[in-house]
Amino acid sequence: MDADFRVLIADDEPDFAGALEVALAARGYQVVTARDRVAAQARISFGRPDLVVLGTLAPRGEAFLLYRWLKESKFADLPIVVIDAPQEKQLTRGWTREEGFQLESDDYLVKPLDPLPLARRIEKLLDRATRRIRVLVVDDHPLVRDGIRALLYLQTDMEVVGEAANGEEAVAEVHRLAPDVVLMDLVMPGMDGLEATRRICRECQHTRVLVLSQYSEESNVVASSRAGARGFIPKESASSQLLAAIRAAGQGKGDPALVPC
Repeated sequence: MDADFRVLIADDEPDFAGALEVALAARGYQVVTARDRVAAQARISFGRPDLVVLGTLAPRGEAFLLYRWLKESKFADLPIVVIDAPQEKQLTRGWTREEGFQLESDDYLVKPLDPLPLARRIEKLLDRATRRIRVLVVDDHPLVRDGIRALLYLQTDMEVVGEAANGEEAVAEVHRLAPDVVLMDLVMPGMDGLEATRRICRECQHTRVLVLSQYSEESNVVASSRAGARGFIPKESASSQLLAAIRAAGQGKGDPALVPC
């Protein structure tokens, strides 16, 4: 649980919203409430939440308008838990069939709901949605490390947990920090990137190595694959390719018989 998590409850039923607010606050979350669409949009714009609970809003259709606004804005990646009206009220307060066809939420529930089990579901969803890929950057040039750190800092699903300037430092930091992904340079003083990759892949099987090098000859790609690397990214490649490779490696994807990304 992270006490910095911020949850917005958009619902016009004060009893439901209040009970859920108490249950979430007991878990250490910051909770903001809104009883109509305009207020919800203002609160989201003022302070980005980590998750939105989208309940019932009057008149019918306002909840869907808020949902569409979220999906068409810079907040499109926010996890959304939709809470529909009770079955006996869905014809007047619930989502229409057409709206439901367009719904892509992270969870969908129907009132009435016990706030305590709902808070536990939200807690699990937040844990999944906000987990970051932990990255170790290995390169003997400080400017390269700084550039990669700056790029990853802008990603909401990644964090740089450490740096190393050579292979010996890389192996030691992997044992100390247990990162998900290592970005490994090949040519470094002391232990080079290939030997460091072999040791990491042999000793720390939970960590995946991506080779990031300016030397993209086929021989280096083949050698990296044989050492156990999950990907080879030329340094001159677009940043989007690097980010995609990190996400794939962080999810356990990548072929040891790799080709250049």
